[in-house]
Amino acid sequence: MNDTQTVTNSGPQPVQSKFLRVLARIASYVFHPVFMPTVMTLALYMLAPVSFAGIDAAGLKLWLLRIGLSTLFFPLFTVVLLKGLGFIQSIHLYTPKDRIIPLIATMIFYFWAEHIAANIPNTPLILRVLLLGSYWGIVLMFLINIFFKISMHTTAAGGMIGILIVLMIVSTVNMVIPLFLALAIAGIIGTARMLLGAHKIWEVWLGYILGALVMLGAYLYLK
Repeated sequence: MNDTQTVTNSGPQPVQSKFLRVLARIASYVFHPVFMPTVMTLALYMLAPVSFAGIDAAGLKLWLLRIGLSTLFFPLFTVVLLKGLGFIQSIHLYTPKDRIIPLIATMIFYFWAEHIAANIPNTPLILRVLLLGSYWGIVLMFLINIFFKISMHTTAAGGMIGILIVLMIVSTVNMVIPLFLALAIAGIIGTARMLLGAHKIWEVWLGYILGALVMLGAYLYLK
């Protein structure tokens, strides 16, 4: 579900350096938004295990499996299936039209992940915030996509920053270094999207803002 678009004369232009484009493409795949919920679940557990009190190593693996299936495997499988059936032009989802069905399907998968978390007793608050915020983010991206593109990559990056800010609020763990690293990664992601000519700068910044706000909004809603 890469959100690189086909470059046109009137649209954003990629950087001329082939080396920089290769690096930007690698960064776009490594920090792809489809990985974020699963990776951030593991990261949150490692950063603040106290917030996951009652969840042992086996329990963590079960949560990673649930979240990985709902937010990683099924969305990817859906995109590949849609491409095979001819419903979308590319698995990279270059156009807003190509994004419509995948976003609807992803909405369902993310809703299911959040619904499971909400109905399992003693689910950690930080995990519920992550899943609810991710679900809200997909819903808002779908609505925004009706009118114009928004960077899915930087929306996920903004969500990463937002959930770490929430962790700073609910935990006594010093989050200065993790937050600094998250900001650096988010900067790399946004720069990569611009180098590839995938988005206008305001689409990148809108993604950052949306991603952070949905996490903070989910926390305020659940606390």
